[in-house]
Amino acid sequence: MNTTIGAHELMEIHEVLSDTIDGINQFQLYQPHCKDPELQNILQNQINFMTNEYNSMVQMLRNKSQQNIGTYRTAKSVNPAYGMSGSTPETPNSSIDQMNDHDVASGMLGCTKASATLRMHAALECSDREFRNMLVQGAKNCAEQAYEIWQYMNQKGFYPVPTFQQNTAQAIMNQYQPFGNQMNNQTPMK
Repeated sequence: MNTTIGAHELMEIHEVLSDTIDGINQFQLYQPHCKDPELQNILQNQINFMTNEYNSMVQMLRNKSQQNIGTYRTAKSVNPAYGMSGSTPETPNSSIDQMNDHDVASGMLGCTKASATLRMHAALECSDREFRNMLVQGAKNCAEQAYEIWQYMNQKGFYPVPTFQQNTAQAIMNQYQPFGNQMNNQTPMK
């Protein structure tokens, strides 16, 4: 592995590590407000994974040796529930005591989505292949964490998936056609 690291990528990794600390701290703040055992399990698994991932990233940065940050695996995969039903309007809580499982899951989802974006952005700025791979894997891990939380929210009715009427959906899908053989008929550039 390269023994030097560029200033720009070091600052990106610094941002990712700070974000990881913030995420772990944020998830720990949610623990006393989480009542559903299923969500408690997801929350604890994600805290454990984030902690291990953080430690691996620190080791890689300090030792400049390749570390396996691991791959996040969701506990289960469920079929999404599609369609909107009468939903309750949302407003901010007037007190921390009103925080519930919906709030916890929503906060977790927002955190993991933002972290995935941050990690992918940082990866695009890295010149060192090992750091780049670490950050890409980190972005994938955050995306898997987000999907796990989204599945939970969807199944609980917290995050419905709106759909178009069939004719509208079909019209959008039919708008795009395969490129076909046109590419094969082009003269190669010399």
